[in-house]
Amino acid sequence: MLIAVAVTAHVALAAARVTTALYALSLHASEFTVGTLIALFAFVPMFLAVPMGRVIDRIGVRRPLMAGCALASVGVTLAATVPGLGILYVAVVLIGTGFMAIFIGTQHAVGTLSTPDERAANFSRLSLGFSVSAFTGPLIAGFAIDHAHYSVAYLICGAFALTAFILAASGALRDLPLHSSPSSTRKGSAFTMLLDPEMRRIYIVGILLAAAWDLFTFVTPIRGSQLGFSASTIGMILATFSVATFIVRLAMPRIVRYFKEWQILTGALSAATACYVLFPFMQQPLTMAATAAGLGLALGTGQPNVLALLHHNAPAGRGAEAIGIRATIGNASAVMLPIAFGAAGTALGQFAVFWGLGAIIACGVPLAARQAFKRFDS
Repeated sequence: MLIAVAVTAHVALAAARVTTALYALSLHASEFTVGTLIALFAFVPMFLAVPMGRVIDRIGVRRPLMAGCALASVGVTLAATVPGLGILYVAVVLIGTGFMAIFIGTQHAVGTLSTPDERAANFSRLSLGFSVSAFTGPLIAGFAIDHAHYSVAYLICGAFALTAFILAASGALRDLPLHSSPSSTRKGSAFTMLLDPEMRRIYIVGILLAAAWDLFTFVTPIRGSQLGFSASTIGMILATFSVATFIVRLAMPRIVRYFKEWQILTGALSAATACYVLFPFMQQPLTMAATAAGLGLALGTGQPNVLALLHHNAPAGRGAEAIGIRATIGNASAVMLPIAFGAAGTALGQFAVFWGLGAIIACGVPLAARQAFKRFDS
Protein backbone atom coordinates (compact mmCIF):
# COMPACT_ATOMS: atom_id res chain seq x y z
CA MET A 1 0.00 0.00 0.00
CA LEU A 2 2.89 2.36 0.75
CA ILE A 3 4.33 1.76 -2.70
CA ALA A 4 0.90 2.29 -4.27
CA VAL A 5 0.55 5.66 -2.53
CA ALA A 6 4.06 6.68 -3.59
CA VAL A 7 3.58 5.61 -7.21
CA THR A 8 0.22 7.30 -7.79
CA ALA A 9 1.40 10.54 -6.16
CA HIS A 10 4.65 10.51 -8.11
CA VAL A 11 2.80 10.07 -11.42
CA ALA A 12 1.08 13.36 -10.62
CA LEU A 13 4.39 15.06 -9.79
CA ALA A 14 6.31 13.71 -12.80
CA ALA A 15 3.52 14.63 -15.22
CA ALA A 16 3.08 18.06 -13.63
CA ARG A 17 6.78 18.90 -13.97
CA VAL A 18 6.82 18.11 -17.69
CA THR A 19 3.47 19.80 -18.28
CA THR A 20 4.62 22.93 -16.45
CA ALA A 21 7.83 23.19 -18.45
CA LEU A 22 6.11 22.71 -21.82
CA TYR A 23 3.15 24.93 -20.92
CA ALA A 24 5.49 27.74 -19.89
CA LEU A 25 7.47 27.36 -23.11
CA SER A 26 4.22 27.49 -25.10
CA LEU A 27 3.54 30.85 -23.44
CA HIS A 28 6.94 32.05 -24.74
CA ALA A 29 8.60 31.94 -21.32
CA SER A 30 12.40 32.16 -21.31
CA GLU A 31 14.67 29.33 -20.16
CA PHE A 32 15.30 31.32 -16.98
CA THR A 33 11.55 31.51 -16.28
CA VAL A 34 11.13 27.79 -16.88
CA GLY A 35 14.07 27.12 -14.57
CA THR A 36 12.47 29.30 -11.90
CA LEU A 37 9.17 27.43 -12.16
CA ILE A 38 10.87 24.04 -11.89
CA ALA A 39 12.93 25.32 -8.94
CA LEU A 40 9.74 26.35 -7.13
CA PHE A 41 8.68 22.69 -6.93
CA ALA A 42 11.45 22.43 -4.31
CA PHE A 43 11.52 25.91 -2.76
CA VAL A 44 9.09 25.55 0.15
CA PRO A 45 10.04 21.87 0.74
CA MET A 46 13.60 23.13 1.22
CA PHE A 47 12.45 24.80 4.47
CA LEU A 48 9.84 22.28 5.60
CA ALA A 49 11.51 18.90 5.02
CA VAL A 50 13.32 18.70 8.37
CA PRO A 51 10.27 19.80 10.42
CA MET A 52 8.18 17.31 8.45
CA GLY A 53 10.67 14.54 9.25
CA ARG A 54 10.41 15.36 12.95
CA VAL A 55 6.60 15.33 12.77
CA ILE A 56 6.68 11.91 11.08
CA ASP A 57 9.11 10.58 13.71
CA ARG A 58 6.62 11.72 16.36
CA ILE A 59 3.16 10.90 14.94
CA GLY A 60 3.77 8.37 12.15
CA VAL A 61 3.23 8.59 8.41
CA ARG A 62 -0.49 8.26 7.71
CA ARG A 63 -1.72 11.79 8.41
CA PRO A 64 1.26 13.48 6.72
CA LEU A 65 0.69 11.27 3.67
CA MET A 66 -2.97 12.31 3.48
CA ALA A 67 -2.11 15.99 3.90
CA GLY A 68 0.54 15.78 1.17
CA CYS A 69 -1.84 14.13 -1.29
CA ALA A 70 -4.52 16.76 -0.60
CA LEU A 71 -2.07 19.63 -1.11
CA ALA A 72 -0.82 18.21 -4.42
CA SER A 73 -4.44 17.79 -5.59
CA VAL A 74 -5.17 21.45 -4.92
CA GLY A 75 -2.04 22.52 -6.81
CA VAL A 76 -2.76 20.63 -10.01
CA THR A 77 -6.43 21.66 -9.91
CA LEU A 78 -5.38 25.33 -9.82
CA ALA A 79 -3.05 24.83 -12.77
CA ALA A 80 -5.82 23.07 -14.72
CA THR A 81 -8.57 25.59 -14.09
CA VAL A 82 -6.82 28.98 -14.02
CA PRO A 83 -5.08 29.89 -17.32
CA GLY A 84 -1.86 31.84 -17.61
CA LEU A 85 1.70 31.81 -16.39
CA GLY A 86 1.06 33.52 -13.06
CA ILE A 87 -0.96 30.72 -11.43
CA LEU A 88 1.83 28.24 -12.13
CA TYR A 89 4.00 29.90 -9.50
CA VAL A 90 1.41 29.05 -6.84
CA ALA A 91 0.53 25.62 -8.22
CA VAL A 92 4.08 24.26 -8.36
CA VAL A 93 4.73 25.30 -4.75
CA LEU A 94 1.64 23.39 -3.58
CA ILE A 95 2.47 20.32 -5.67
CA GLY A 96 6.10 20.21 -4.55
CA THR A 97 5.26 20.71 -0.87
CA GLY A 98 2.63 17.99 -0.96
CA PHE A 99 4.94 15.48 -2.57
CA MET A 100 7.68 16.31 -0.03
CA ALA A 101 5.49 14.93 2.76
CA ILE A 102 4.71 11.81 0.70
CA PHE A 103 8.36 11.31 -0.21
CA ILE A 104 9.67 11.49 3.38
CA GLY A 105 6.80 9.46 4.82
CA THR A 106 7.00 6.52 2.44
CA GLN A 107 10.80 6.31 2.56
CA HIS A 108 10.85 6.42 6.36
CA ALA A 109 8.14 3.76 6.52
CA VAL A 110 10.05 1.37 4.25
CA GLY A 111 13.25 1.86 6.24
CA THR A 112 11.51 1.32 9.56
CA LEU A 113 9.75 -1.84 8.42
CA SER A 114 12.96 -3.38 7.01
CA THR A 115 15.77 -5.23 8.73
CA PRO A 116 19.31 -3.96 7.97
CA ASP A 117 19.94 -6.85 5.56
CA GLU A 118 16.66 -6.25 3.71
CA ARG A 119 16.85 -2.46 3.59
CA ALA A 120 18.66 -1.89 0.28
CA ALA A 121 16.48 -4.50 -1.47
CA ASN A 122 13.26 -3.02 -0.06
CA PHE A 123 14.29 0.50 -1.02
CA SER A 124 14.92 -0.90 -4.48
CA ARG A 125 11.32 -2.15 -4.56
CA LEU A 126 10.05 1.29 -3.56
CA SER A 127 12.34 2.83 -6.18
CA LEU A 128 10.91 0.41 -8.75
CA GLY A 129 7.56 2.01 -8.07
CA PHE A 130 9.07 5.47 -8.60
CA SER A 131 10.55 4.24 -11.88
CA VAL A 132 7.10 3.16 -13.05
CA SER A 133 5.61 6.54 -12.14
CA ALA A 134 8.53 8.46 -13.64
CA PHE A 135 7.92 6.53 -16.88
CA THR A 136 4.16 6.91 -17.03
CA GLY A 137 3.98 10.53 -15.81
CA PRO A 138 5.90 12.19 -18.68
CA LEU A 139 4.37 9.82 -21.22
CA ILE A 140 0.82 10.61 -20.10
CA ALA A 141 1.60 14.32 -20.03
CA GLY A 142 3.12 14.34 -23.51
CA PHE A 143 0.22 12.52 -25.16
CA ALA A 144 -2.40 14.54 -23.24
CA ILE A 145 -0.79 17.80 -24.40
CA ASP A 146 -0.47 16.67 -28.03
CA HIS A 147 -3.97 15.23 -28.32
CA ALA A 148 -5.96 17.42 -25.92
CA HIS A 149 -4.65 20.42 -23.96
CA TYR A 150 -2.38 21.40 -21.09
CA SER A 151 -5.41 21.71 -18.79
CA VAL A 152 -6.34 18.08 -19.53
CA ALA A 153 -2.82 16.99 -18.60
CA TYR A 154 -3.14 18.81 -15.27
CA LEU A 155 -6.57 17.26 -14.63
CA ILE A 156 -5.06 13.81 -15.14
CA CYS A 157 -2.40 14.75 -12.57
CA GLY A 158 -5.21 15.68 -10.21
CA ALA A 159 -6.89 12.30 -10.67
CA PHE A 160 -3.68 10.50 -9.68
CA ALA A 161 -3.16 12.75 -6.66
CA LEU A 162 -6.73 12.10 -5.52
CA THR A 163 -6.21 8.36 -5.93
CA ALA A 164 -3.11 8.60 -3.72
CA PHE A 165 -5.18 10.39 -1.06
CA ILE A 166 -7.82 7.63 -1.09
CA LEU A 167 -5.14 4.95 -0.72
CA ALA A 168 -3.40 6.82 2.11
CA ALA A 169 -6.73 7.23 3.93
CA SER A 170 -7.50 3.50 3.73
CA GLY A 171 -7.34 1.29 6.80
CA ALA A 172 -4.24 -0.59 5.65
CA LEU A 173 -1.91 2.17 6.91
CA ARG A 174 -3.83 3.07 10.05
CA ASP A 175 -2.09 0.91 12.66
CA LEU A 176 1.47 0.62 11.40
CA PRO A 177 3.99 1.35 14.22
CA LEU A 178 5.97 3.93 12.30
CA HIS A 179 6.70 6.54 14.94
CA SER A 180 9.11 6.71 17.85
CA SER A 181 8.54 7.19 21.54
CA PRO A 182 8.97 10.80 22.72
CA SER A 183 12.10 9.88 24.70
CA SER A 184 13.91 8.65 21.57
CA THR A 185 13.39 11.69 19.35
CA ARG A 186 14.91 15.16 19.00
CA LYS A 187 18.23 14.25 20.67
CA GLY A 188 20.32 16.98 19.10
CA SER A 189 19.75 19.37 16.23
CA ALA A 190 19.79 18.57 12.55
CA PHE A 191 23.21 20.21 12.37
CA THR A 192 24.70 17.47 14.57
CA MET A 193 23.99 14.92 11.84
CA LEU A 194 25.90 17.02 9.33
CA LEU A 195 28.89 17.07 11.68
CA ASP A 196 29.16 13.29 11.48
CA PRO A 197 31.68 12.52 8.68
CA GLU A 198 29.87 9.41 7.44
CA MET A 199 26.47 11.11 7.32
CA ARG A 200 28.02 14.12 5.58
CA ARG A 201 29.55 11.93 2.85
CA ILE A 202 26.23 10.19 2.30
CA TYR A 203 24.43 13.52 1.95
CA ILE A 204 26.98 14.93 -0.51
CA VAL A 205 26.86 11.91 -2.82
CA GLY A 206 23.09 11.66 -2.55
CA ILE A 207 22.63 15.30 -3.49
CA LEU A 208 24.93 15.00 -6.51
CA LEU A 209 22.92 12.05 -7.80
CA ALA A 210 19.62 13.84 -7.12
CA ALA A 211 20.89 16.93 -8.95
CA ALA A 212 21.81 14.78 -11.95
CA TRP A 213 18.27 13.37 -11.96
CA ASP A 214 16.46 16.68 -11.47
CA LEU A 215 18.48 18.58 -14.06
CA PHE A 216 17.82 15.87 -16.64
CA THR A 217 14.05 16.39 -16.27
CA PHE A 218 14.62 20.15 -16.56
CA VAL A 219 16.99 20.37 -19.53
CA THR A 220 15.44 17.62 -21.67
CA PRO A 221 12.17 19.47 -22.48
CA ILE A 222 14.17 22.62 -23.28
CA ARG A 223 16.70 20.77 -25.41
CA GLY A 224 13.97 18.81 -27.18
CA SER A 225 11.99 21.97 -27.93
CA GLN A 226 15.11 23.63 -29.37
CA LEU A 227 15.62 20.63 -31.66
CA GLY A 228 11.99 20.73 -32.81
CA PHE A 229 10.79 17.55 -31.06
CA SER A 230 7.08 17.15 -30.32
CA ALA A 231 5.78 16.88 -26.75
CA SER A 232 5.18 13.15 -27.30
CA THR A 233 8.78 12.63 -28.43
CA ILE A 234 10.11 14.51 -25.41
CA GLY A 235 7.87 12.47 -23.15
CA MET A 236 9.15 9.24 -24.71
CA ILE A 237 12.79 10.31 -24.16
CA LEU A 238 12.02 10.98 -20.50
CA ALA A 239 10.16 7.69 -20.32
CA THR A 240 13.18 5.84 -21.75
CA PHE A 241 15.24 7.19 -18.88
CA SER A 242 12.64 5.89 -16.44
CA VAL A 243 12.51 2.44 -18.07
CA ALA A 244 16.27 2.18 -17.58
CA THR A 245 15.96 3.07 -13.90
CA PHE A 246 13.26 0.40 -13.59
CA ILE A 247 15.47 -2.26 -15.17
CA VAL A 248 18.47 -1.59 -12.95
CA ARG A 249 16.32 -1.42 -9.81
CA LEU A 250 14.72 -4.71 -10.75
CA ALA A 251 18.21 -6.19 -10.68
CA MET A 252 19.28 -4.36 -7.52
CA PRO A 253 18.47 -7.18 -5.02
CA ARG A 254 21.00 -9.32 -6.90
CA ILE A 255 23.52 -6.52 -7.39
CA VAL A 256 23.70 -5.80 -3.64
CA ARG A 257 24.72 -9.41 -3.03
CA TYR A 258 28.03 -8.79 -4.82
CA PHE A 259 28.73 -5.08 -4.34
CA LYS A 260 28.57 -2.79 -1.32
CA GLU A 261 26.68 0.48 -1.32
CA TRP A 262 29.70 2.75 -1.81
CA GLN A 263 31.02 0.66 -4.70
CA ILE A 264 27.68 0.97 -6.49
CA LEU A 265 27.54 4.72 -5.86
CA THR A 266 31.06 5.20 -7.26
CA GLY A 267 30.00 3.54 -10.50
CA ALA A 268 26.79 5.58 -10.65
CA LEU A 269 28.61 8.91 -10.34
CA SER A 270 31.21 7.93 -12.95
CA ALA A 271 28.62 6.80 -15.50
CA ALA A 272 26.43 9.88 -14.93
CA THR A 273 29.42 12.15 -15.59
CA ALA A 274 30.09 10.40 -18.90
CA CYS A 275 26.45 10.71 -19.99
CA TYR A 276 26.34 14.45 -19.36
CA VAL A 277 29.52 14.92 -21.37
CA LEU A 278 27.87 13.12 -24.31
CA PHE A 279 24.41 14.71 -24.15
CA PRO A 280 25.10 17.92 -26.16
CA PHE A 281 26.26 15.85 -29.13
CA MET A 282 22.99 13.90 -29.30
CA GLN A 283 20.65 15.74 -31.67
CA GLN A 284 18.29 12.98 -32.81
CA PRO A 285 15.51 11.41 -30.73
CA LEU A 286 17.09 7.94 -30.90
CA THR A 287 20.54 9.03 -29.77
CA MET A 288 19.09 11.22 -27.02
CA ALA A 289 16.98 8.31 -25.83
CA ALA A 290 20.01 6.00 -25.82
CA THR A 291 22.02 8.44 -23.71
CA ALA A 292 19.01 8.94 -21.44
CA ALA A 293 18.85 5.18 -20.96
CA GLY A 294 22.53 5.11 -19.96
CA LEU A 295 21.92 7.89 -17.45
CA GLY A 296 18.89 6.05 -16.10
CA LEU A 297 20.92 2.89 -15.52
CA ALA A 298 23.47 4.92 -13.56
CA LEU A 299 21.10 7.03 -11.48
CA GLY A 300 18.64 4.22 -10.84
CA THR A 301 21.16 2.62 -8.49
CA GLY A 302 21.64 5.77 -6.44
CA GLN A 303 18.54 6.32 -4.32
CA PRO A 304 18.16 2.80 -2.84
CA ASN A 305 21.77 2.68 -1.70
CA VAL A 306 21.84 6.25 -0.36
CA LEU A 307 18.67 5.59 1.66
CA ALA A 308 20.05 2.30 2.98
CA LEU A 309 23.23 4.07 4.13
CA LEU A 310 21.19 6.82 5.80
CA HIS A 311 19.11 4.35 7.78
CA HIS A 312 22.21 2.38 8.75
CA ASN A 313 23.90 5.50 10.15
CA ALA A 314 21.05 7.74 11.40
CA PRO A 315 20.66 8.19 15.19
CA ALA A 316 17.98 6.02 16.79
CA GLY A 317 14.49 7.48 16.53
CA ARG A 318 15.51 10.11 13.95
CA GLY A 319 15.23 8.19 10.69
CA ALA A 320 12.59 10.45 9.13
CA GLU A 321 14.50 13.54 10.23
CA ALA A 322 17.64 12.18 8.51
CA ILE A 323 15.61 11.76 5.32
CA GLY A 324 14.24 15.27 5.85
CA ILE A 325 17.76 16.69 6.02
CA ARG A 326 18.59 14.93 2.76
CA ALA A 327 15.42 16.35 1.23
CA THR A 328 16.27 19.86 2.47
CA ILE A 329 19.74 19.80 0.93
CA GLY A 330 18.40 18.20 -2.23
CA ASN A 331 15.63 20.76 -2.52
CA ALA A 332 18.13 23.58 -2.03
CA SER A 333 20.09 22.29 -5.02
CA ALA A 334 16.84 21.76 -6.93
CA VAL A 335 15.99 25.42 -6.32
CA MET A 336 19.38 26.85 -7.24
CA LEU A 337 20.52 24.58 -10.07
CA PRO A 338 17.57 25.02 -12.48
CA ILE A 339 17.82 28.80 -12.09
CA ALA A 340 21.60 28.77 -12.47
CA PHE A 341 21.60 26.40 -15.43
CA GLY A 342 18.60 28.14 -16.97
CA ALA A 343 20.55 31.39 -16.88
CA ALA A 344 23.68 29.60 -18.16
CA GLY A 345 21.70 28.07 -21.01
CA THR A 346 20.39 31.48 -22.03
CA ALA A 347 23.82 33.12 -21.82
CA LEU A 348 26.26 30.36 -22.79
CA GLY A 349 24.26 27.64 -24.55
CA GLN A 350 23.34 24.05 -23.81
CA PHE A 351 26.91 22.75 -23.95
CA ALA A 352 27.71 24.81 -20.85
CA VAL A 353 24.66 23.40 -19.04
CA PHE A 354 25.44 19.73 -19.69
CA TRP A 355 29.18 19.97 -19.19
CA GLY A 356 28.83 22.16 -16.11
CA LEU A 357 26.59 19.61 -14.44
CA GLY A 358 28.93 16.80 -15.51
CA ALA A 359 31.83 18.59 -13.83
CA ILE A 360 29.84 18.99 -10.62
CA ILE A 361 28.90 15.29 -10.55
CA ALA A 362 32.50 14.27 -11.22
CA CYS A 363 33.56 15.98 -7.99
CA GLY A 364 31.79 13.25 -6.04
CA VAL A 365 33.63 10.34 -7.67
CA PRO A 366 36.81 10.54 -5.52
CA LEU A 367 34.72 10.93 -2.35
CA ALA A 368 32.69 7.80 -3.05
CA ALA A 369 35.68 5.86 -4.37
CA ARG A 370 37.63 6.34 -1.13
CA GLN A 371 34.78 4.82 0.85
CA ALA A 372 34.32 2.02 -1.67
CA PHE A 373 37.98 0.99 -1.60
CA LYS A 374 38.12 1.23 2.18
CA ARG A 375 35.12 -1.03 2.61
CA PHE A 376 36.38 -3.36 -0.10
CA ASP A 377 39.73 -3.73 1.70
CA SER A 378 37.98 -4.38 5.00
